[in-house]
Amino acid sequence: MSTGAKGLQQRQNFGVAQVILFLSIAVLVIVVAVPVLLILFNAFWVDGHFNLADVIKVISEPDTYQALINSLIISAGTTIGSTIVGTFFAWLVTRTDLPYKGFMKAMFLVPFMLPSFIGAMAWKMLLSPRAGFINRFFMRDLGFDGPIFNIYSYAGIILVEIMYLFPFVFIQVCGALERMDPTLEESARISGAGLFTITRKITIPLVLPSILSGALLIMLYSMAHFGTVAVLGIENGIFNIPTLIYQRIHQSAGSFASIRTGTVLATVLVITAAFIIWLQGKILTRGHYQIIAGKSFRPMELKLRALKAPLFIFCLAYIAFTIVLPTVVIFLVGGLKTYGLPFTWENLSLNNYKFILFDYKLTKDAIWNSVTLGFSAAVITMFAGVMISYVIVKMKVRGKGILEFLGMLPFSVPGSVIALGVILAWSGKYGVNLYNTVWIILVAYIARYMAFSLRANSAALEQVHDSLMEAARVCGASMWQTLRDIVLPLVKPGMIAAFFLIFLPSLRELTVSIMLYSPTTRTIGVAIYTLNEDGETVMSAALAGIALILIVVGQTLINRFTARKGAK
Repeated sequence: MSTGAKGLQQRQNFGVAQVILFLSIAVLVIVVAVPVLLILFNAFWVDGHFNLADVIKVISEPDTYQALINSLIISAGTTIGSTIVGTFFAWLVTRTDLPYKGFMKAMFLVPFMLPSFIGAMAWKMLLSPRAGFINRFFMRDLGFDGPIFNIYSYAGIILVEIMYLFPFVFIQVCGALERMDPTLEESARISGAGLFTITRKITIPLVLPSILSGALLIMLYSMAHFGTVAVLGIENGIFNIPTLIYQRIHQSAGSFASIRTGTVLATVLVITAAFIIWLQGKILTRGHYQIIAGKSFRPMELKLRALKAPLFIFCLAYIAFTIVLPTVVIFLVGGLKTYGLPFTWENLSLNNYKFILFDYKLTKDAIWNSVTLGFSAAVITMFAGVMISYVIVKMKVRGKGILEFLGMLPFSVPGSVIALGVILAWSGKYGVNLYNTVWIILVAYIARYMAFSLRANSAALEQVHDSLMEAARVCGASMWQTLRDIVLPLVKPGMIAAFFLIFLPSLRELTVSIMLYSPTTRTIGVAIYTLNEDGETVMSAALAGIALILIVVGQTLINRFTARKGAK
């Protein structure tokens, strides 16, 4: 190749690289940075002037102050409870001789993929003070004077959130325990230490970083969680930050005062999230927790002896009570002719499911909206994620750390913050008005799930050795040809994983959609929630059942695809 040709190719490659870099920056700035910055700007600036007094005034208002306190109470209770439950079950399935551990582990992961607000609906049907099936059974058939438990309470909200959030700790601790060198435990056992002494003094301290990391994720999620508190708390006057933002904006039709309150509360969530992520980073980078040895090993199982049968029964009872029971109730209520009737064959049918799928315009539109929005967001974010990940992983440019930060920012920012940010950015003030259209939800989904795409695609690109691209360029291929013929085929599994990582969560998404929907742009999550709030319990349960089927089928396909790729 002549010197002139090489120079031309280098200029072309440089031009392509600059285009990729520019597009990556533009996507993240427009979709992510601008909405978040607008929230901070609107919270602290009024009429062009910095105004901290207004922020303090908003936070000091009784309703907003109580919402902050409620968020702390709920997140603290959920974090403590989920950490205990997740750590206990992780220890059981990884380090003991508990029977059927593979089945147990799979079942404990089920809540991770189920929408917690649907679980909250199920427990509302079971334990609402007067109409709940369990409370009615105890009062009607066993002669109790009142309900045995009121699900519309702090305890009810916390217990339901524990049921669906403990997998955050369970997954982290399982991974740490499976990789842990067992020689310290074996030495303690030889020295005469008992099971509980070994666990308390050796095992738990060694996996403490993983426990704390999972706990902080739960705290972050619970602080920003909308669904459970909306279903179980609002009826009894219990608001957290996201539900108060939703109520203020929807009741006042987006007035300045409501937006002002929303941005202040959203800023509190952003600051809290930033602190939690900083704290998590500090914990994970502490160097004295080294639990993986340099040789391969299989951790020794601890013998439960007399506790084996009771703990096995306890695990089965927990699975039956927290996973099977609420799921079955959702499907049964969805089949009732009228809510409140007993579950008999005469009162059950598939008519509600048929009506929702084929006749009811609201639910048909909601399913269509969720599928199309999820598919569109997954495709756009998948390709945008590949492009941005390529800049971060493969290109030697200054400032790419900023790209990575912007890309991961929505993962750490609560969904209600993303929703409020896109309202501020795309409601006409800056020349583009997407409010009350399906496009504003799509933009929010892209921002919300960009981090998922970056993680999957970055992992795939890390496995593509630079020598392959260098060889293609030596052979005369342009940068476009190298990307098309080498890079994209090799990272295709990562792209497909990114697609499903975005598509499935978007099907069950509620926190972002509830802030942005209009009467014609309801999603599945919004339709389930609004039908339930409007008293259409049977219809909301039927739609929730259909959503659960879609989610489980989708997750099964992902697991099979992942297993096949791993086998290859």
